[in-house]
Amino acid sequence: MRCTLWRRLPLALAEEARHTAASGCVDAAVQCQLPRHTGGPHYALLDESGPATALWLRWHDAEVGLRVLPDCPSSAPGHDGEACCLFAGHAGRHTWAEADNEHHGPSPAPRPHAR
Repeated sequence: MRCTLWRRLPLALAEEARHTAASGCVDAAVQCQLPRHTGGPHYALLDESGPATALWLRWHDAEVGLRVLPDCPSSAPGHDGEACCLFAGHAGRHTWAEADNEHHGPSPAPRPHAR
């Protein structure tokens, strides 16, 4: 499951991000994209910034900044595996592993037979 923390983008960083983002647009508030965690920095995707790179907002306590990071090269097993949507070297599971767990999750409890 994804981290539930959100962060408003400070105005000065929003302006800088608009100049770096491929689309020229960024959201005013963003959610951490890492798997749920209790400590360490949080990262929210703002936009693509170039080939195989993306612009991320990083925050930890009072420290907030922009980072251009390379895309995670991992993809799900198989010839048509889904790519990870995070950055290279991220902590925690890959997004395709999280999505697989959410979609397939634990098996449902068996239903009692009707009489």
